[in-house]
Amino acid sequence: MATATHQWRFFRAGGFDQVRLDTAADLLALGELDQKLWVALSCPVKGIEFDSRSMEFIDSDADGHVRAPELMGAIAWAAERLVSSDVLVQKLAGVPISAIRSDDTAGQAIQAAALALARELGKTEADTLTVEETSAAQAGHATRALSAWEAAAQEAQALGAATAEAFAQVSALDAKIEDFFVRCQLAAFDVRAGAALNASEDAFKALAPEGLQANAQAISALPLANVTPSGHLPLTAGINPAWAERMAALRDAVVSPLLGQRETLSAADWQVIKAKFAPYSGWLAAKPDPKLEGDGVRDLEKLARYVRDLQSLANNFVSFKDFYTRQGKATFQVGTLYLDGRSCELCVAVNDAGKHAALANLSRMCLVYCECVRGGEKMTIAAAFTAGDSDQLMAGRNGVFYDRKGRDWDATIVKMLDQPISLRQAFWSPYKKLGRLVGAQMQKVAASKAKEADDKLVSSTLDASKKGAAPAPAKPVPPPFDVAKFAGIFAAIGLAVGALGTALASVIGSLFALVWWQIPLALIGLMLAISGPAMVLAWLNLRSRNLGPILDANGWAINARARINIPFGTSLTQLAQLPTNAERSLVDPYAEKPSNWPYVALLLGLVVAIGYGYLRLKA
Repeated sequence: MATATHQWRFFRAGGFDQVRLDTAADLLALGELDQKLWVALSCPVKGIEFDSRSMEFIDSDADGHVRAPELMGAIAWAAERLVSSDVLVQKLAGVPISAIRSDDTAGQAIQAAALALARELGKTEADTLTVEETSAAQAGHATRALSAWEAAAQEAQALGAATAEAFAQVSALDAKIEDFFVRCQLAAFDVRAGAALNASEDAFKALAPEGLQANAQAISALPLANVTPSGHLPLTAGINPAWAERMAALRDAVVSPLLGQRETLSAADWQVIKAKFAPYSGWLAAKPDPKLEGDGVRDLEKLARYVRDLQSLANNFVSFKDFYTRQGKATFQVGTLYLDGRSCELCVAVNDAGKHAALANLSRMCLVYCECVRGGEKMTIAAAFTAGDSDQLMAGRNGVFYDRKGRDWDATIVKMLDQPISLRQAFWSPYKKLGRLVGAQMQKVAASKAKEADDKLVSSTLDASKKGAAPAPAKPVPPPFDVAKFAGIFAAIGLAVGALGTALASVIGSLFALVWWQIPLALIGLMLAISGPAMVLAWLNLRSRNLGPILDANGWAINARARINIPFGTSLTQLAQLPTNAERSLVDPYAEKPSNWPYVALLLGLVVAIGYGYLRLKA
């Protein structure tokens, strides 16, 4: 690697150093920058918010990925075609005509195309040709070429308006007719070949048992007519039934108009017919490609796109300046998802959610995969939730996704990778889990009691309906009450209640043994003991969040540990907030009426606890 002579400048973002690419000299010196300092070494052409036509030009090997050598090659080519490379960092919409270098053949062709386009648009040499205008020039060139090609059709038509249909017939029968004439030539060469090259008796015997159709494959494979050394192809009688109809059409539409009425056709006659259609065949082959680009036109569009896009691509490839400085959207950000009272800006396009999730889970970020639908269009995105909590995020929830063009899509969560989102969520997670557990148990008990009541009601109804009917069979006698068994159960329950009471008494006694100002500290310490482990794990997880796996799963080659720390991550997901200076009324006509029972229960609990603590201290 060459010794670096350029004075590089770096900025710190995402926990690592990223190069600044502010000047044309920075872009031209990228070959000197150690590629270990590049944020990415490869990015896909599709699935990113960048002009696909520009990426097509840069992707010189057309493999669907832009790599470091291709980016450097594009920069070098653009600098070679410009009078001053500073144009590359001026954020222009296209290329100024005066900036095109014209001291070599390639440059002269580009300048000539630029001047011709400027005349069409009524511009001067001091003006700038935008990307849209140079793209239109390519379309105009293709249209003019197609018009010239269509104008040359008349000279190539051997049969006027009927030439196209006649040429199609000649092309369709050419292989079969050539096969017949070659067989005849072999029969003329050696009489023994005639019998061998015609259909054998065994071939006809094989056809005899079948229900025959003229267009059957076995019949179509036979020679076009009887092979003879004379080499004349009959045009009326003696033709293979599978080909008779097409040969009759050829005779009427091609042979008769070109050679006159004939009963047979020789090999020389067939070559004359093919020669008459040769100009038409050549004219068809010369049809211009709709993407045809004239001398200088393609390079003019390419140069205009490079002037507009190269610096932007470099700042989303060599560094992630747009993403980490929050000055604009990065190329991999495809839009914003609104869901659960939040807006998520880190959204990437995904082809297969299952395959993407296998690697993206290493990012340590909470990701939801949404299927987005707009009319007949569909797409899948992965959105990172980096603020709030994940309590209400689940498959099936709906939101709205806005793409970079401002179009809205119906978004539905189809998959989720659950990871800690915030320290606040981690702090309350043990209590929420306990609340869900208690709620689930209470629901089970309530359901069980409701089922018992329903069963009793059904049983009593059945008993009432059976009165007066035949006596029901006697119910089995329940087993006698096992005193020892139930004594053991009661003893176990008593031990558990006693242990719980002892533990509670010990905690309360310890609290009341403290000075009054130490009690709040002890309660805070107890809460930290419960929530502390979850918060520590969440903190470690949040510090290790990495953008790399999310992009690697999309085909990028991320070369750096692109971390997303807590403050930066929080900025990527915006929570719902009232507007500044908004008026807010706290009167809720449907608010639940406050109940005094929770306060009464709390007061009784405090009295009992204080009394119990006092008695413990006295003892």
